[in-house]
Amino acid sequence: MKITWFGHSNFQIESNKKILIDPFFKGNPAIKDQSIVDEIEVDFVIITHAHADHLGDTIEICKRTGAIAIANFEIVNHLTEKGVKAHPLHIGGKKKFDWGFIKLVPAVHGSSFQDGSYGGYPAGVVINIEGKNIYHCGDTGLSYEFMMIGETMDIDLVMLPVGDNFTMDVHDAAIAAKWVKTKKVIPMHYNTFDLIKVEKDEIIESFKDFDLILMDPGETVNM
Repeated sequence: MKITWFGHSNFQIESNKKILIDPFFKGNPAIKDQSIVDEIEVDFVIITHAHADHLGDTIEICKRTGAIAIANFEIVNHLTEKGVKAHPLHIGGKKKFDWGFIKLVPAVHGSSFQDGSYGGYPAGVVINIEGKNIYHCGDTGLSYEFMMIGETMDIDLVMLPVGDNFTMDVHDAAIAAKWVKTKKVIPMHYNTFDLIKVEKDEIIESFKDFDLILMDPGETVNM
């Protein structure tokens, strides 16, 4: 399995299926060559919430590739009106596939479209693929939901926002990782904009007790 981070909260998981999460390419300062959005091939696109830096280029990518978008009911309604194939989920629900499942879990945040209209409840997502559970937390603050997930699911890898201001900071994120009961951590949602600047030394220190995977935008790791 390969995992690529495109900066911010934008990841691609590549196995027997290609899954893209929060595909924010155009306007993403972390991506030097934003034409990459025209080259991405993907089977599923998952959107954690409706904010523009997460919904991103979903419509363009799904229409070009035929990928199925997966998100909350309100986002799916928005996407299907634009001609996108989509499957709705809500918190606690999962969609099973022959290769695993996709499950939405709680996130503590907001969710609205660019025009200010309601974008449904924000979510994190657990992706079960190759027998592993990968937990992308979306945008969230620290909450006891992490403890619940750690008690009810075996999480192999967690992708945690660490940029502060709009989400957890590195210290709260380390607590979240402890509650989730996983050792492997990929930080995300930091250094994209000035408001979420974090020194890498601070990230390394906060996650010194974990198997920290500190990626550069565009980098791919094998799991």
